[in-house]
Amino acid sequence: MNLPLSILLERAIEARKAELDAAHHVACRLFNGPREGCPELFVDLYGSTVVLHNYADPPEMGAENLIAAQAVVCNQLPWVCGIIIKERKGETDQQRHGRLIDGEKIDKRIRENGIWYAIDLLMNQDASFYLDTRLLRKWLIEKMAGGSVLNTFAYTGGLGVAAAAGGASRVVQTDRNKRFLNVSKISYSLNGFPIQRRDFQSMDFWAYMKRLNRAGERFDCVILDPPFYSTTSQGTIDLNKDMHRLINKVRPLVNHGGLIVAVNNALYLSGQAYMESLNELCIGGYVDIEEVIPVPEECIGYPSTIVAPPVTDPTPFNHSTKIVVLRILHKV
Repeated sequence: MNLPLSILLERAIEARKAELDAAHHVACRLFNGPREGCPELFVDLYGSTVVLHNYADPPEMGAENLIAAQAVVCNQLPWVCGIIIKERKGETDQQRHGRLIDGEKIDKRIRENGIWYAIDLLMNQDASFYLDTRLLRKWLIEKMAGGSVLNTFAYTGGLGVAAAAGGASRVVQTDRNKRFLNVSKISYSLNGFPIQRRDFQSMDFWAYMKRLNRAGERFDCVILDPPFYSTTSQGTIDLNKDMHRLINKVRPLVNHGGLIVAVNNALYLSGQAYMESLNELCIGGYVDIEEVIPVPEECIGYPSTIVAPPVTDPTPFNHSTKIVVLRILHKV
C-alpha cells in the first residue's frame, strides 16, 4: 500500500530525532525519498534551516509534494527558522540554487563533532556541505594528527577542515572555483585555524597535480572526492570509468606508506564493480585496500522507514557514495 507523503515524512523525521541537538547546530538528512517512499524528494536539515530538494521533471510535477513536506516540517520541527526549495531540474540557476519559501533565516554554519563548518545554502545546486561524508570527516579528525594532507576537488573544503581539526601538520585545499574555497577559509576562521594562502589553490585538477609533482611535493594523505562528471581543456572526469586514472594521477604525490581516500558517488556504478576496479590496482603489490568507510544511516534510511531498494546494489558499501582508504607503497 502506498502511504501519503505526510505519513512517510513524519515517520522518517521521528526516526532521526536522536540525530538532532537542542542548540539546532547539526546537519543531517531528514528524508531520503528514493529509499523512503517519494523518489522526487530529499529533505535535509542544516542547523535550523531545512532544504527541500525537488527532483521532479518538470519541477511543477513536485508541487504537491513540496506543499506536503513544508507542512510536515513546520509541524514536526516548529523551531525551524527557514525552508528552502531547490528545483534540481529547474531551467535557471536561481531555481536550481534555491529560494527561501518560509521563514526569514538561512543558517550560515553548522557544527559537527565539535567543529564549525561554514555553509552557503544558496551558492550552488547542492547545499555546499555533503552529509554523506560525515563519517569520513570523523575519520580524518581521528587519523590525520601530524600528517600532511592534499584535499583535491575540495569544493567548500569540509574534508580538509576536518583534517585540520584533527591536527594535520599541513592541509592543501584545491578546487577550480575560488568562491567555493573561500567558504573553507570561513570555516578555518570559525575554528581559529591559521589561513596560509599558499594552501588554498584554485586551479584545474590535472594542471595542479602536474605542478605539485614537478615541485616534488609529497603528502601523507590525498583525498579524492571528484564530481561525477566534469570536463575541462585539461581533461575529463567520468566516475563510471575514470577512478583508476585519478588514483594513478595522485599516487606519485603520496609518501611511501601513505594513504589515498577514494570517494566514488556514481549512482549507477555498483559497489562490486567499484571494488573490482580497485582490486585491479592492487595486483602489482603497491596498493592495498585499507578500509571502507560507511555512509551515516540517516542518509540512507532505517529498517523502519525504507520502502524501496537502492537503484544499484552498493554492496559491500551501504550507499552509492563509496568510500575506500588505500595504502600506497613505492619501490624502494
